[in-house]
Amino acid sequence: MSAPPRVPKRAYPLVVGVVGAGRVGSVLGAALDAVGHRVVAAAAVSTASRERAARLLPKAAILPADEVARAAKDLLLLAVPDDVLGSVIDGLAKTGALPEGQLVAHTSGAHGLSILGGVPGIALHPAITFTGEDADLERLPGIAWGVTTRDKAFATRIVADLGGIPEWIAEDARPLYHAALAHGANHLVTLVNEAADLLRAAGVQRPGAVLDPLLHAALDNALRLGDAALTGPVSRGDAGTVQKHLDRIAPESVPAYLALARRTADRAIAAGRLRPQDAVLLLAVLAEAAQVKEGAA
Repeated sequence: MSAPPRVPKRAYPLVVGVVGAGRVGSVLGAALDAVGHRVVAAAAVSTASRERAARLLPKAAILPADEVARAAKDLLLLAVPDDVLGSVIDGLAKTGALPEGQLVAHTSGAHGLSILGGVPGIALHPAITFTGEDADLERLPGIAWGVTTRDKAFATRIVADLGGIPEWIAEDARPLYHAALAHGANHLVTLVNEAADLLRAAGVQRPGAVLDPLLHAALDNALRLGDAALTGPVSRGDAGTVQKHLDRIAPESVPAYLALARRTADRAIAAGRLRPQDAVLLLAVLAEAAQVKEGAA
């Protein structure tokens, strides 16, 4: 068995560069700078990114990506879209822009270390959504970070600097980890806005005011109680009520409603919240609606 790669010790404060001064990179760069690290350079292409970097990273020089990489002697933070991450790393490596002893940290949730090829690095994904505003800095303390690395000591220190808690994710589990977060957070935004649209269609003037206490309570209960928090007509097997919903909601909302209702029924049955014999009519309503939708497609 070969010996694990030797990990060089890095003196603090770190000299840091940021490639991708978007919503994530600019905020994380600002957070590192706030705790004493030296963010010396950033790559920002769009007008929005340049304005964001000027606001959040005022001491950083705005340079091309390869020059940022050369300036980042200790840590290069790559906050670029998942699909271009590999080509960015490959391009920097091939041009000799990555100094010896430097560690490359990328913020992709879906990728681990394999995307880095032979470049020493760390997958460092913050489990939070970003707006690119100063308020994001206040949300960082206490969040979880999905980390894949060979250097747990360094990763622990960096995450601690950012006020976070590391969650160690195996290389082959990164896509599943990221799917969980995307399913929970990104689809939640869609779900909330779908509900708001339905309320507007029902004549409600302030859907946000109606949904705010309801959704906060539902989220809190779900996180505390799991499937025991399930409520509503699906968990009760109220097939007639569900049929009325399907008769009235907008056609474009029907597929999502059906998919979530069927999954809710499955979880309610598995958790003992809904008896199988009480679910027969409900499941029949959902199946018939799905067939009608498929026939109309």
